[in-house]
Amino acid sequence: MTTWQPGMRITAARLNDGLNPVTTSSGLTAATGFSINSFSGYKQGRTTMLDIYLTRTGADLVLASGNLPDTQCATAPVGWRPTNGTINGAWDNGIVGGGFVIGTDGICTLRTSSGTISSTTTLRLHIGFIQD
Repeated sequence: MTTWQPGMRITAARLNDGLNPVTTSSGLTAATGFSINSFSGYKQGRTTMLDIYLTRTGADLVLASGNLPDTQCATAPVGWRPTNGTINGAWDNGIVGGGFVIGTDGICTLRTSSGTISSTTTLRLHIGFIQD
C-alpha cells in the first residue's frame, strides 16, 4: 500500500495499489476423533491466517511421560497450506493450551499440551504464515 507523503499526487495507481483479501470458510477436513465447529481462512498478498475451531469426539488424549503423542486433528484445504516447510501454531481450549504444526500437505498435528485433552473439549487453533 502507498505510504502517503506530503506533496504526493493522487493517481489511480496509488488509489488501487492495495490487495483484495480472499477468505474461505470451507474445505477443512477433520481427522478421526475430531469434528469441525468452524473454520476461517484469510489471505492478503502472500500472508495467510487460519482459525480452526474443533471439538474432540474421540477418547481423552492423555500425556505420556509429560508429552502429548503427536495427534492429527485436521487437514487444511489446498491453496490454504504452507508452500515451504512446516509452520508452528498455537492452540488452546480456555484451560489447556499447546502447540501444533501444519505442513505443506495441510495436515494439522497437535504436538504439545499443558494437560489432558478431554473428549468433548473444544480446541481453538490459530496460525499465520507467508506463502511463496
